Amino acid sequence: MATTMNAAVSLTSSNSSSFPATSCAIAPERIRFTKGAFYYKSNNVVTGKRVFSIKAQITTETDTPTPAKKVEKVSKKNEEGVIVNRYRPKEPYTGKCLLNTKITADDAPGETWHMVFSHQGEIPYREGQSVGVIADGIDKNGKPHKVRLYSIASSALGDLGNSETVSLCVKRLVYTNDQGETVKGVCSNFLCDLAPGSDVKLTGPVGKEMLMPKDPNATVIMLATGTGIAPFRSFLWKMFFEKHDDYKFNGLAWLFLGVPTTSSLLYQEEFDKMKAKAPENFRVDYAISREQANDKGEKMYIQTRMAQYAAELWELLKKDNTFVYMCGLKGMEKGIDDIMVSLAANDGIDWFDYKKQLKKAEQWNVEVY
Repeated sequence: MATTMNAAVSLTSSNSSSFPATSCAIAPERIRFTKGAFYYKSNNVVTGKRVFSIKAQITTETDTPTPAKKVEKVSKKNEEGVIVNRYRPKEPYTGKCLLNTKITADDAPGETWHMVFSHQGEIPYREGQSVGVIADGIDKNGKPHKVRLYSIASSALGDLGNSETVSLCVKRLVYTNDQGETVKGVCSNFLCDLAPGSDVKLTGPVGKEMLMPKDPNATVIMLATGTGIAPFRSFLWKMFFEKHDDYKFNGLAWLFLGVPTTSSLLYQEEFDKMKAKAPENFRVDYAISREQANDKGEKMYIQTRMAQYAAELWELLKKDNTFVYMCGLKGMEKGIDDIMVSLAANDGIDWFDYKKQLKKAEQWNVEVY
């Protein structure tokens, strides 16, 4: 291994007077060294009429190879410049409720509301992100309520198209506990009861898992149960209701939405308009569990509906520009795994290993609760 030695010699006068520049040669055999840095200190050296103390420090330069630069992964999603956590729970943004309306029928099992809040451009989110809400009041311990996260249901431009609003899709949580008492979810009821003009404390935006793919020619398969439709409404508005200089969707958007009853269907009129506008680019299939069944008489859950298109879905999943997004109840992913295991096996592929590859490639994205 080649080694070079550099000596830096410091000359310090024994008195404070200035002196002319002096060069000295140090015999190599006078230098003692060990691995690393090398030091030399001479006896006093006389130059002219002045005495100087000489110290030498010698370093080595070895032929150490330059480490290779780490190649940064380029995301397939619309991630560049995305902002997260501009507002945090200790210092939330105070917006105003502009609209709050129930979007399920009166006979639906439960209420779901669509609400629009102003943020004056202060919460610049992307499609697929979430915001936090802090309900007014205090908890049983006298402390402010904790933040609750909700998937954003509007495109980045917002329902008003001015990039100054954010929309949510919220189901009112009401249930009976083991003691027979009626329990109301704090944040969901706060939001569903919010009157236009009221203040609302917001945090975020947060999240990158559900960001849209950048490729305008991608196949985007969206799987939602109930209010899990929120991020996909944001996707679909950008794809079919808006015009952008840098984005025009030419791929396939395929939505599967699972709900208990027809009266629980969310945003159906909007999806009908999208289908009429772009029949070659948008497909929607509903799974209405309490009203529909398959040929075997099984209830029509989202995985049951998908099973009817299993072979077609598997072919799409083998392409590198197909992206799957899942949002809703946690149990839905297992049902989808059950469909894909045998189909993948027919091609000699282990589905769970293949799903790991899809996740790594950002083509399998899950946000369940």
